[in-house]
Amino acid sequence: MNPMIPRKFPALLGFAVLGVCLVSPGLRGAAPTMPVSEIRPGMVGISRTVFDGTHVEEFKANIIGVLENVIGTRRNLILAKLEGGPLANTGVIAGMSGSPVYIDGRLIGAVSYALGSFSKEPIAGITPIAEMTDATAFSDVRPIGARVHIDYPLTRESLTAAFRKALNWNRPFADRPGDTQMTGVSAVNSLSGFGGGQLGALLRPIATPLVMSGFEPEYADLLGSAFSDQGFLPTGGGAGGARAGEMAFDGPLKPGDAVGVALVTGDLMMGATGTVTHVDGDRVYAFGQPMYNLGPTEFPMTRAYVYTVLPSLFSSMKLSSTGDVIGTVLQDRATAIAGKLGPGPKMMPVSISLESRRAPKRSFKFDVVNDQLFGPLMTYASIGNTLQSYERQFESATFAVHGVVKVKNHEAIALDNLFSGEQALTSAAAYLVAPMTYLLGNDYEKVDIEGLDISINTAEEPRTATLERVWLDDPRPRAGRKAPLKVLFRTYRGEEIVRTVPIDIPANASGSLSLLVSDGARLGMAEQREARLPQPRSVDQMIKSLNRGRRNNTLYVKLLGSDAGAVVRGEMLSSLPPSVLGVLEGDRNGGNFNPLQSATLGEWELPTEHAVHGSRTLTFTVVQN
Repeated sequence: MNPMIPRKFPALLGFAVLGVCLVSPGLRGAAPTMPVSEIRPGMVGISRTVFDGTHVEEFKANIIGVLENVIGTRRNLILAKLEGGPLANTGVIAGMSGSPVYIDGRLIGAVSYALGSFSKEPIAGITPIAEMTDATAFSDVRPIGARVHIDYPLTRESLTAAFRKALNWNRPFADRPGDTQMTGVSAVNSLSGFGGGQLGALLRPIATPLVMSGFEPEYADLLGSAFSDQGFLPTGGGAGGARAGEMAFDGPLKPGDAVGVALVTGDLMMGATGTVTHVDGDRVYAFGQPMYNLGPTEFPMTRAYVYTVLPSLFSSMKLSSTGDVIGTVLQDRATAIAGKLGPGPKMMPVSISLESRRAPKRSFKFDVVNDQLFGPLMTYASIGNTLQSYERQFESATFAVHGVVKVKNHEAIALDNLFSGEQALTSAAAYLVAPMTYLLGNDYEKVDIEGLDISINTAEEPRTATLERVWLDDPRPRAGRKAPLKVLFRTYRGEEIVRTVPIDIPANASGSLSLLVSDGARLGMAEQREARLPQPRSVDQMIKSLNRGRRNNTLYVKLLGSDAGAVVRGEMLSSLPPSVLGVLEGDRNGGNFNPLQSATLGEWELPTEHAVHGSRTLTFTVVQN
């Protein structure tokens, strides 16, 4: 027995130990911390991470000094030389970001920065724990400035440019040597003559392994190249629960464990892996650096399994995979990611039914994160990858798509279109993801997309047609009667197809009228140019505009008269009396009125089995009865 403990207190000591045992599960992450002000060169810390399987191993962190970012962000970075395990051969390893470092049992921070590529020594930067916890105070609204705009169909150049513009977190600790100073000057000479400022400009966030499974090379390269530019290392891997022969996880999540962040799960998988720094009750802090620096997020937090460490002179990395969902990542900040243990976030289910003449019907299911950036991006990649895998197109193909986007507390969005030609695959994927992109990026309310159900019918041949001619099959069209409109279009094989549309001429029509026959794209541009329709002012208006969208396999017919009209609060009103126009004119300065030079007297649709292109206008004179 310790001589400092009086013998008369053995029973009391026993009760105290029992009390600690009873409460320890809730306090397993409440380790004492050490502030940066107490850090001194020469201190030796103990760090923890997983090098193989699920077993947490220790290694040393020999403290060199503290880099102080005296210009700009005014952050600190503890500099250390790592020692132990495979680090002498591998250097700092991608995937170990977040590894906790303790001095005398007190947590000082997370390994998070490395001294570039081809480094001869495992020199690392440690993000102070106070900066990790302070930066990740929980909130649930992503600021407008943090929303990322990506154009679809996607190209490698456009995705890389969007990431660089909006994310751009993979920067050194300091932009210039003069931005930092180092405390512990005596230690600087041990780093081959580098000063503190120079080290600050060389230290970058440790690369994050990006686990990808099920992606075709084309889409793996498309996504991987853009993510690589942001500090990720794309790798292959698997997902899901434990597999036969794998090491079991050692109890609840703890500091040093590998942890994953999933973006898409199901028949395809993508996610990032790193290391847990601190567990405080149900709160988890990890990485010691951003994943994407998006701010508030709702990403699944998962277990992660490390297969091995792959040594590399350029950048050693952990080969890992994500596992079961154990919580939700709620914050993605400059110094850490943070979340809560428990149920995972609500995902957006995507269901695809694929049919073709040459193969049996196939079904695919994915779950993508409900996020403004990665929800549409992962949906686009999943759809495109599925079509690329099972309906390869070497020249031209046709995709007829049908489906629905389910939106909580709002009307569903109907999907119905046809795409044909050399760009049909990417155009179809862009069309299907457009409503999701539009709604998730709105400024009016947070939208909860409950699911995307898609049916795609494919053909290994183009189905395109060109509108060539329109005419009325009545030499004397009369007011109040039907006039047969003939429409001739020619298919890609040269076949002529003539269709008839009965046109109802209003009884009060007189003089010269016009018939506009157009494909959906040209008609939409013409209407926008003339009407200058205002932007929707609510999610309901956004959904209404999506459901009015034009289709590629339909010709649109509009009967136009010379009477004036107007667009009032986003609605097109035709053939308005002069007195009404005069009243509405007074509201012009309020932005709710826009005059139209012609009136729409009737509209018709002519569905076809082809993606038809072209526009024709026919002018005729109405004869009174």
